[in-house]
Amino acid sequence: MLTERIEGKWIDCFVNTFTLCGVKKDERVAILSETLSRAVNVHLAELALLRMGARPFHVMVPTPAQQIDVPIRSTGCSVAINGNEAVIAALMASGFVVDCTVEGTMHSPELPQVLQAGARVLYVSNEHPEILERCAPSLPVRERFQKALKKLQAAKTMVVTSNAGTDLRIDIEGAPAGGGWGAIDAPGSMDHWPGGLVACFPKAHSINGTLVMDRGDINLTFKRHMESPVRLVIEDDYVTRVEGDGLDAELMRSYFSGWNDQQAYAAAHVGFGLNTGARWDSMTMYDRGDHNGVEQRVFGGNFLYSTGANEFAGRYTLGHFDLPIRNCTINLDDDTVVRSGVLQGDLA
Repeated sequence: MLTERIEGKWIDCFVNTFTLCGVKKDERVAILSETLSRAVNVHLAELALLRMGARPFHVMVPTPAQQIDVPIRSTGCSVAINGNEAVIAALMASGFVVDCTVEGTMHSPELPQVLQAGARVLYVSNEHPEILERCAPSLPVRERFQKALKKLQAAKTMVVTSNAGTDLRIDIEGAPAGGGWGAIDAPGSMDHWPGGLVACFPKAHSINGTLVMDRGDINLTFKRHMESPVRLVIEDDYVTRVEGDGLDAELMRSYFSGWNDQQAYAAAHVGFGLNTGARWDSMTMYDRGDHNGVEQRVFGGNFLYSTGANEFAGRYTLGHFDLPIRNCTINLDDDTVVRSGVLQGDLA
């Protein structure tokens, strides 16, 4: 396990990221954390903001008790705020919010209120600072994200294929699209660090086909590289079969069924990674407690398929899988944006 301490280089890294987020002298900045947050990142955020002359303050809440028997991981839906109106008011009164909660508030029910008040929210993923340093936001990633987002918003269909057997047809016409590049400077917006991902939330009755996870692909909910192929049959947005003989397939079947919730099998969002500085294989270098797997969501050229909640399709659940798949070809209408896991054209 890596040592967690304050390093000058990491304060510099946080300063650079917050500068890209437009933090100004005397700006009120809330640092949102919970009792189980990674303390070193909370401290680094504070020291960086003080160096910049901002006016940071802490909002720390107790991590809530576990309400269900299934371990909750990789949801992006922190329940730490728990509807606390005082916490929400403090965040709404801030120009910038540094989100250091364990899961992040991307899909939390309180987030829309905070954004509607005009706050900029950056989720600092629950990673060891070394990972944040390696995957710091950059202007080239921002440019790539902006181009990819325009392509995704304009497209009607996404077709994903691979030599391993993936063949997915996805109707994305009118699907809300977003993602990010690792920093945020627009009022009323949110991003996450590490960043470099474009994704959309397909409407109901939009996805059919087969998704094959091959050796080396990643189940981020388990923080595990696949060691044996798993074949997901997807019909009308839902995983209807998990096929495979190895432990990977058995683990997925068990976790899916553990929720006792049909919505856990549904599609949440689809997209692809844009950060060529992030690595799919870096997960092997860290103990599970050292990382949160966001780097593996954003590495360049991956196809990210996620199951679980999709508010735009009227589906809600805490069951969630994030599945970055390598070596896929992704077509947006007639435009090949990824070929065999490599970004193409002006996204390369």
